[in-house]
Amino acid sequence: MTDKMEPEPKPASLAGDPIEFAVMTEIGIISQLADTLFQSHLPKGMTVAQFSVLNHLLRLEEEQTISQLASAMQVAQPTMSSTVRKLEDKGLVELILEPDDRRIRRVAVTDAGAKCRNDAVAALAPIAETLRQNMPSSLWHDILPQLNRIRVFLDQMRG
Repeated sequence: MTDKMEPEPKPASLAGDPIEFAVMTEIGIISQLADTLFQSHLPKGMTVAQFSVLNHLLRLEEEQTISQLASAMQVAQPTMSSTVRKLEDKGLVELILEPDDRRIRRVAVTDAGAKCRNDAVAALAPIAETLRQNMPSSLWHDILPQLNRIRVFLDQMRG
């Protein structure tokens, strides 16, 4: 039996492209691949967009308006309204009226929503294990702070 050498992966950008473009292209492709893989492990009927809203609110530990969520997820307000309505129908979020202005409603994650988010992350355990077996943990620990810096910077550029 012979060991086959895996070919060097082809870059996602063209020779001569700026490095920043090449990195962003890689991140975009990774995002698409990760979303597709993640979607296949989410609870039946839950989308990556719905999970992202739950994760966002739990990560920030705050309630947000639909407008704030739409801005954070960079989608149109009607799109976010639809996503929130579906989460509300499932009992995963609730809308809280602002006491000073009853026209404003804030989206809050319910206990069921937090459990659903955590269950979705737990369902990824087999994928995480495969990643651990095929890529050193040092890679993940080294790259996370750098990706965080890129995310924060790009978020600040949005204005």
